[in-house]
Amino acid sequence: MSPLRLSAPLDGRSPLVLASPHSGTHVPRAALAFTRVPAPLLRRLEDAHVGRLLAPASAHAPLVEATHARAVIDLNRAETDIDPATVEGAAPRPLSDRTRAGFGLFPRIAAPGQPLLARPLPAAEAARRIATLHRPWHAALAEGLAAARRRHGIALLLDMHSMPPIGFDGPDIVIGDRHGATAAPRLVAALEAAFRARGFAVARNQPYAGGHTLERHAAPARGIHAIQLELSRHLYMNPDTLVPHAGFAPLSAQLADIVAELAALLAAPLPVSPSLPLAAE
Repeated sequence: MSPLRLSAPLDGRSPLVLASPHSGTHVPRAALAFTRVPAPLLRRLEDAHVGRLLAPASAHAPLVEATHARAVIDLNRAETDIDPATVEGAAPRPLSDRTRAGFGLFPRIAAPGQPLLARPLPAAEAARRIATLHRPWHAALAEGLAAARRRHGIALLLDMHSMPPIGFDGPDIVIGDRHGATAAPRLVAALEAAFRARGFAVARNQPYAGGHTLERHAAPARGIHAIQLELSRHLYMNPDTLVPHAGFAPLSAQLADIVAELAALLAAPLPVSPSLPLAAE
């Protein structure tokens, strides 16, 4: 099976690229041999239905969606962000906070208190997953962004995720730009304003500032910007059963409108001061 699905060619027709790295569902039979939980429980790691949510939006920007489940490999982690407990012979190394918590390149847990792996992966199996799933995914994102940058002088990656509801009055949307490092402030402000205008409660960088995908692909000084979006799951489904509810279609339509607005903004960016670059010079 291909590591990803494309809604359209990555030819730069749109200055925007959409990514959904955690909505894949395929778990190969060989991978199940290393797990200690039933396949349905592996879905607790999944950003369920995010690819479907973005289907209308993909009319305005190509969508790159993972096919394989996050339980197999987490595409939003660096190749080296490996918990030594998950791969035979893996050398100890500095790890990200999320990997220390159990959610590394090869997740150690399916949920807090729920171990995922029955035994560590053989090194050859880990290398195979990196070569056949992780590298093609990031190569596709790089290709799409490069094509958009060539054609429009600017490119924006929206890395799309879902999150558990955060408290009683927590945000509906969390916008992550690694605290200003991965996108021009004007783009982040435009995105925030678009959500707020539609009645969503929005936070920036707390508790999700953006992961490996933003760190790897963003280069604002060269006109390549990247923003992570976390959508609260209560907006479109039951977070416990993962069953979509009546909010699914309205949210999907709103996301399509916002993506269309962003694509139009990027296709004809307004002049900005040197301190707030959009397109590279």
